[in-house]
Amino acid sequence: MAGNFKMMAKTLYGFETILAKELRDLGAGHVEEGVRNVTFEGDTGFMYKANLCLRTALKVFKPIKTFRVFNEKDLYRHIYDLDWPDIFDVEKTFAIDSIANTQVFDNSMFVSLKAKDAIVDKFRAVVRDRPNVQTQDPDIRINIHIYKNTCTVSLDSSGKSLHQRGYRILTNIAPINEVLAAGLLLQSGWDGETDFFDPMCGSGTFLIEAAMIACNIPVNINRESYAFMHWNDYDAKLHDKIVDASLKKVREFHHKVIGYDKAPSAVRKAQENVEHANLSDYITVERKDFFRADKPVEGKLHMLFNPPYGERLPIDMEIFYGKIGDTFKKVYQGTDAWLVTSNLEALKHIGLKTSKRIKTFNGKLEARLVKYEIYEGSKKAKNNN
Repeated sequence: MAGNFKMMAKTLYGFETILAKELRDLGAGHVEEGVRNVTFEGDTGFMYKANLCLRTALKVFKPIKTFRVFNEKDLYRHIYDLDWPDIFDVEKTFAIDSIANTQVFDNSMFVSLKAKDAIVDKFRAVVRDRPNVQTQDPDIRINIHIYKNTCTVSLDSSGKSLHQRGYRILTNIAPINEVLAAGLLLQSGWDGETDFFDPMCGSGTFLIEAAMIACNIPVNINRESYAFMHWNDYDAKLHDKIVDASLKKVREFHHKVIGYDKAPSAVRKAQENVEHANLSDYITVERKDFFRADKPVEGKLHMLFNPPYGERLPIDMEIFYGKIGDTFKKVYQGTDAWLVTSNLEALKHIGLKTSKRIKTFNGKLEARLVKYEIYEGSKKAKNNN
């Protein structure tokens, strides 16, 4: 199709298949899974849509040149040859992110500096002026990836990581990354067909991401800017058209999203974040202790939460996780209970058999997303029905 080009979306470990499905559902072509990334094809409008709608993408890159590199002269020449003044205005600030897995260069910093020289020299030659480098929050982000002797230069269309949705204005001690939250929800099979519950909701990230999935709300609708808005070819009318079309696909949600937390400060933060995300009609946050409260709804319930795991919040693991297991058994019949933890030893104290275990990472910590199916009555009785 005319106007289509190759792109690459970066994601977290284990989310490649989910991201590939998201891309196909949005209408991407030639979708291929990589390691922590998925490549695909689409036009400029699709690039805007990918940034707006992808729940499990951290960045969307637009490759603009691939070449062979054997020394620093090759690197400089090929980058200089690109028509940088045609890509962005000299008044814009820029930064370069480099990854060099090669014997050609000692470190990525040298690659970034050499590329910066080539870009600045090109501007000086063409417009007799140069753009300024700004490492913190630049207008333009350029990505350089070298593997062995192959160098790919890409424009970072997202700018700030796409986990920065724009709705979370307040956080707690150990907030979960929004992309991680969305990916875990999708891995748990959350589809908005039942009530949802986070019994230790913190600042409300799972609640907000769950409601957005249930309502099919574009996940970055609250975000104000992307790096592609600073490119010379940015089409504001097309972008507005993409946003309007995506909002028309929002659907009604006929169940409840409920959050508990025993800390008044967490409840207040979660409520403010929910309000800022314009989701107060769908989400209820209450100050309650999971271990002392009743099940919030009758019937089927989808639970997902991120309990403390001792890394930043000191607790007695054996007692705490034992109480989680006891509460599951006593109160939460008819619940698909999912939790994510980096304390793999603590899971042993829950005292229930997991029906699913999925490896993931919470930051740099290896973690597990685990499922406990809490049946109505005994499992034996269920199987005899």
